[in-house]
Amino acid sequence: MIEVDIERRLGRFRLDVRFSAEAPILGLFGRSGSGKTSVINAIAGILRPARGMIRINDACLFDAEKGIDVPPDKRRVGYVFQDALLFPHMNVEANLLYGQRLHAPAERFIDEARVVELLGLRALLKRRTASLSGGEKQRAALGRALLAQPRILLMDEPLTALDMRRKSEILDYIERLRDELRIPIVYVSHSVAEITRIADTVVALDEGRCVAVGGVDDVMNRLDPGAATGHDGVALAARSRDKV
Repeated sequence: MIEVDIERRLGRFRLDVRFSAEAPILGLFGRSGSGKTSVINAIAGILRPARGMIRINDACLFDAEKGIDVPPDKRRVGYVFQDALLFPHMNVEANLLYGQRLHAPAERFIDEARVVELLGLRALLKRRTASLSGGEKQRAALGRALLAQPRILLMDEPLTALDMRRKSEILDYIERLRDELRIPIVYVSHSVAEITRIADTVVALDEGRCVAVGGVDDVMNRLDPGAATGHDGVALAARSRDKV
């Protein structure tokens, strides 16, 4: 279960988001500037809300009224960025083990060998990151995030820089992670194709607010795809607020 009820003003932009979902993959959908990255940054502890609370299953990560604000490095959150951000002076294996070393052996519930197998990384372990393709880098970044033993995995537009073939490849791996590791995933995208393929539940954002929350088919049928790209679908999305 993911529960988010937060508010924060960022200059002229006001983030005021409230949702809860129990799904393997939660899709955060909306055009650029709608607040998607701000939401996952709040979950990760990078952005501190002015008020509200954030809970992942039985763990309270933030509660303004109770004075709870778990430090980012204690939240057990895996974060995969748009750019892989691998350590260039390390090979793939060393990048993977960096995340694993953050926790004592007794705290590790995700096995290195299993992640290597799931993501098809065995042939890449001794290679330097500079020699990897874009898809290979993102698979390595996924592995590093998973071996940090997260209670939740955050993915911020991880496929933006990839071609269609590589996007399909990474989506295949994400679906395997969902099915085999059963770690909750929050997947951020403004791509209708990615969200409809990968998400179980969708939270649609516009101008810092939730405009729809629900099953992927229900939400995507209610919203004009233009809402994701800044076209006149935004007006339709705004009208959906009464239904949330």
